[in-house]
Amino acid sequence: MEAKSNPTNELDQGQKNNGGWQQVTYAKKKQQKNKKNQATKKPSSDPTKNIIDNSTRNVFESLEKHAAERRKNVEARKKADIYDDDGKFLANSSNHRSENGGSGKSRKNGAMEEKEKKKKKKEKKETKKTNMTIAEAAMKIDGDDLSSFLADVSASYASQEEIQLTRFADYFGRAFSAVSAAQFPWLELFKESSLDAIADIPVCHIKEVVYRTSVDWINQLSNESLESFMLWSLDCILADLTMQKAGSKGPKKGVQASSSKSQVATFVVASMILRRKPDIMINLLPILRANSKYHGQNKLPLYIWMIIQASQGDLTVGLYLWAHYVLPILGAGSKSSSNPQTRDLVLQLAERILSRPNAYKILVNGAVRKGERLIPPLALDLLLHVTFPASSTPIKATDRFEAIYPTLVYVALAGTPRSKSMKQLALQVQDFAMKATQEGNPKLSQEATKLLLWCLTQNTECYKEWEKIYANNLETSVAILQKLNQRWPELASKLASADDLRDTLKSFRQKNEKALRGGMDPARQALLKEADQKCKVILKKMFIEQNRWMIIKLLAFFPILLAFAATFGYKEYLRRF
Repeated sequence: MEAKSNPTNELDQGQKNNGGWQQVTYAKKKQQKNKKNQATKKPSSDPTKNIIDNSTRNVFESLEKHAAERRKNVEARKKADIYDDDGKFLANSSNHRSENGGSGKSRKNGAMEEKEKKKKKKEKKETKKTNMTIAEAAMKIDGDDLSSFLADVSASYASQEEIQLTRFADYFGRAFSAVSAAQFPWLELFKESSLDAIADIPVCHIKEVVYRTSVDWINQLSNESLESFMLWSLDCILADLTMQKAGSKGPKKGVQASSSKSQVATFVVASMILRRKPDIMINLLPILRANSKYHGQNKLPLYIWMIIQASQGDLTVGLYLWAHYVLPILGAGSKSSSNPQTRDLVLQLAERILSRPNAYKILVNGAVRKGERLIPPLALDLLLHVTFPASSTPIKATDRFEAIYPTLVYVALAGTPRSKSMKQLALQVQDFAMKATQEGNPKLSQEATKLLLWCLTQNTECYKEWEKIYANNLETSVAILQKLNQRWPELASKLASADDLRDTLKSFRQKNEKALRGGMDPARQALLKEADQKCKVILKKMFIEQNRWMIIKLLAFFPILLAFAATFGYKEYLRRF
């Protein structure tokens, strides 16, 4: 049989274990607590309830994190106000002033003022260090150091000439990095100074040993690499030009502005390249013509400066560029033709080229360069018109053009007489000169007539062309015949063919005789008679020239004949008597 438990004994035992104290419990309350614990352990059957509880918990956690971050930022700002950029304690910091009772806003302003003062001091020190002239910076360049640098660059990038040139430009960029834009206002200089004043800027400041080392190294590079680098340099300069033009408006989209400090180095390197390899500028000419970004009146001073650098290396290249690129700016269809500043720049460049020592001899001997004439026929035609303009009001630049015109014409017509190239040139000159005589400009017609006479000394085809247009250009033909008559002693020995000229003059007389038979206005009839008279005179001179030796011989033997006749006659007289 099971022993029955005695409640009294259990109570006594519990009291013994609890030191005589008894714990009072409520069964109903205990059951409710157990149910709650079970509910927290088991997930709720309602998913919506679980989501709400979790989202609420996450919201509070994120808020607490943001609050902690804000507290950290506030503390960091307070520390920043207390210490400056160098980590030094500021006497007028917020904490210091808070101890003295100052306001927080004034404390912060004081710290900022202290920082600005220190920044201004640093900027002043930097400007003092960088305020260096071009001459001072150039004097610091060491020739031996440059030579060693170029040797290393050439060895390191033996097959990459573009990189070599970039490093070469960087070397001078570092050398002139302390030169401010105010020390080299190139755009202002080019606008306001004469060409003689800017011709050697800024390369004139480079020491001779540095210059020689540089150009000798440049001479070893290929033209292709130099052309690419020169085009890049030109783009950099034009980008700086665009920035200066834009002013306060800022740079245009797509234009990368280069530092104003680097422009000194760019001009120095470009000058040395063009002086050592002047042909580079000629090779760039088609690109400058084809691409519209290189067009514009504001770029002309820069291009003329580049041509001056090339002419320093080769005078014939300078005149070639002037005739092919600069002079056409004054063409009739150009907007710049009436601009006095443009005319002055064009004239200054030509005058500078022609004023160089032995310029006449150099240019005449090099009148044809690699199969191309320094002054082509089109340029000669334009030169003729700008020197003798049709305007009744004389232009101030006309006198200056007239001063350089004779030399330029001589260069334009220089060459081996009656050679194949000269015969072709004569036909081209005859074409535009004949048109020039019909423009009603007396000075222009007179000069064009001289060119037509020159054509008759070079190519017999010019006589045939003259014969074709004789009737329609009667006034011009009369002027040519008159000049031919006046200058006959000089031109007789220079004519391309005396026989062709004789045949041409006889043809003119036949046309004159035929035209005079028909009815015509008195003015044209007078011209025909004048032309016919001059043809007679020239033909008579040609006959005398052709039979000159026969006439001289006859005149030499004439006294002998007279003496013989006299002697024979006297003897006959004595015989009769």
